[in-house]
Amino acid sequence: MLNTKQKTLRRFWYAVMPTAHLEDGPKPFTLLGEKIVLFLDGEGKPAALEDRCCHRTAKLSTGWCKNGNIVCGYHGWEYDRSGRLVMVPQFPERQAVPNARTRGFHAQDRYGHVWVALDDPIADIPDVPEEADPGFRRIHQFYDRWETSPFRLMENSFDAAHIAFVHRNTFGDINDPVPEQYVIEETAEGFTASVNQEVVNPAHAVRITGEPEGKTTRRMVNKWYIPFYRRLDIEYPSGLRHIIFNCATPIDDGSMQISQILFRNDTEADCPAADLIAWDQAIITEDKDMLECTDPEVVLDLKRRTELHMVTDRPGMIMRKRLLQLFHDHGEPEYVEGATEVLAAE
Repeated sequence: MLNTKQKTLRRFWYAVMPTAHLEDGPKPFTLLGEKIVLFLDGEGKPAALEDRCCHRTAKLSTGWCKNGNIVCGYHGWEYDRSGRLVMVPQFPERQAVPNARTRGFHAQDRYGHVWVALDDPIADIPDVPEEADPGFRRIHQFYDRWETSPFRLMENSFDAAHIAFVHRNTFGDINDPVPEQYVIEETAEGFTASVNQEVVNPAHAVRITGEPEGKTTRRMVNKWYIPFYRRLDIEYPSGLRHIIFNCATPIDDGSMQISQILFRNDTEADCPAADLIAWDQAIITEDKDMLECTDPEVVLDLKRRTELHMVTDRPGMIMRKRLLQLFHDHGEPEYVEGATEVLAAE
């Protein structure tokens, strides 16, 4: 699957940047190979345009904001949040501004991030009810570029077999390589995978888990949302809940941006945010190092047999089938690097 060629992927929302990053001016981003510029309009709402002035093709992201519009740094041409050209400083007041524009994209603020859809969206941003629950706090954990594909991260997030090995220095037990199997329930949005999992609980993790013993069992309800969102609800016997929500945003066919937030039903006094970030940072760095040494492209069509599979790979196999069916439902084949013909879903 080549993300930049799959037009259906343009019809989903992606977390592209923390909204706070725009407070000091426009910022560039590449989404599905499309170079865009992000800025805040006069109401403080995020806007997304093609990062290209229609005058001499300069990048609008090198400009600045003025009265809720974005100004090109080359000749001062000014655009509103929709991409419409509203002012040309070189024109006399009596001369009409040309009926011109740069392309605009869907943009909104959710969970402290700017979300963008390049084409008309066919699904909403996944709902995280804890956002509105006063019993939970929200912690921004990570905003990082990875040299891999969003699918690799999504599949890895449901791969119970890798924990004993990749995470052997954090919470995995290399002497217990056979994981409990997920109970999987497919949904319209993706699937829910549930399991009770025994994990190592080192001394420095006691404040994270609320458990004093060297091992603990955590209840995991792991949800995948088509195409590249994941919500992991971890509940410890202590009653602590550690809810991770992340979006793997495709930059191009070989890289992605991960945005991850955490919801906890405790307080800063119970466990400082810095400790929670450090704990998950160690884990996610282990994942990053491993995933960046895999091939970023994943062939969805299982008939191609480009990779071998085992029982614990079932979540990833479901993802492949569901994405392939999604493309088929929208009249689109799967595009594969180097293939002499595109692959159609059945």
